[in-house]
Amino acid sequence: MWSGHLDEAFMNKKISLFNIIISVSMAIVFFVMDASCLKIDAEENLKEATGCTFVLNRDYVPGGEKGFYVNRHWPMESSSVTYNVYDNGANLTLTNREKAQLGEVDTTVYNMEKLDKHKYESLFSAAYAAEYGGDVHFRVEAFNRIEIDGYPGYRIDASYEPEGSQPIFQTVFIIRSKYRTFTITYQRASDDECQESFDISADTIHVH
Repeated sequence: MWSGHLDEAFMNKKISLFNIIISVSMAIVFFVMDASCLKIDAEENLKEATGCTFVLNRDYVPGGEKGFYVNRHWPMESSSVTYNVYDNGANLTLTNREKAQLGEVDTTVYNMEKLDKHKYESLFSAAYAAEYGGDVHFRVEAFNRIEIDGYPGYRIDASYEPEGSQPIFQTVFIIRSKYRTFTITYQRASDDECQESFDISADTIHVH
């Protein structure tokens, strides 16, 4: 149980950090799934998939947006998990809010299959700079090609630090199939004690 007598300045700082993580979690979804940023076409050489599943720790509850989950102890625990499915056969129409979150970023089209560490870091550095009005020191620590249940994809470990905030760490799984691309993002602040539960959850990811 969290104490009800927390320092107000500390509490406000945690709420601000929580809001930053929410904003960036949503920006990841909009940015990765916007066809002007990454070209995600039907890939004839891949198997079809109907869905993607994974198990979350019981501390994570729906956070008000579809596919967005937050720790039930927020804002003391500011970690979050975001899940999104992009259907290549569907028309994707961004709302004005979503377009605004993309900001004035480089919209060079990259083919998802050819995505690499340098391209990913460049795209998201630009996206976050537009979101926060300056460099947030976004860095990709590891960029690995993976395969889950016969479907190719990427595991990307990165960090960033908006001005006045503590470091934030994220692990993004992007899994590709013929018609659908699945994205799972685990995100936490440096003082959130949830990395073990994230690792356990990541081990349960399956595509079918």
